[in-house]
Amino acid sequence: MTKPKNTPRITTKRLILRKFTEVDLEDLFQILRDPNVNRFLPWFPLETLEEVKSFYQERYQKQYQQDWGYAYAICLKTDDSPIGYINVAMEEPYDFGYGLRQEFWHQGIVTEAAMALVEQLKADGLPYITATHDVLNPRSGSVMKQIGMTYCYSYEEQWQPKNLPVIFRLYQMNFYGNNGWIYDKYWQNSQNHFIEKV
Repeated sequence: MTKPKNTPRITTKRLILRKFTEVDLEDLFQILRDPNVNRFLPWFPLETLEEVKSFYQERYQKQYQQDWGYAYAICLKTDDSPIGYINVAMEEPYDFGYGLRQEFWHQGIVTEAAMALVEQLKADGLPYITATHDVLNPRSGSVMKQIGMTYCYSYEEQWQPKNLPVIFRLYQMNFYGNNGWIYDKYWQNSQNHFIEKV
């Protein structure tokens, strides 16, 4: 395994993936304030720049102080301003997540960013990633499929802090063998779990 850096800069045909900075707070606000963008995410839309600053400090600044991590702003090469984010949690189940401003939907931007990040994860030796999406948000599942993740199972969870019962679909990608191994803790912890045809 190579010695990875925290959030190494990645470029693609159209995009720059880089760390967020305090200069980006207004752009981050545009992402986190939109109810449509945040409908299926585990937080309520943020309402003030102060909330955004706290979010940035908790979710990004702390992460960047660690030795290893992947917490990116998705930026267009044309202006290097964040239009979304993509990240991987650095503890099991290595959850893979993303969000994008609504005006940039349906352009393949998240898929392009995700494919580049997957190549970085493979090079750095991460063993696997998982991702989940609400069954009411199948477009998120389409991104998971397009980058090569495999559907494993579905499960119900009382989602916090929104306190809603949600059926999630879990996808997984293993990088180094163990192709039949599935992260099953969500299955074990949910009384309502099943396998769908997706």
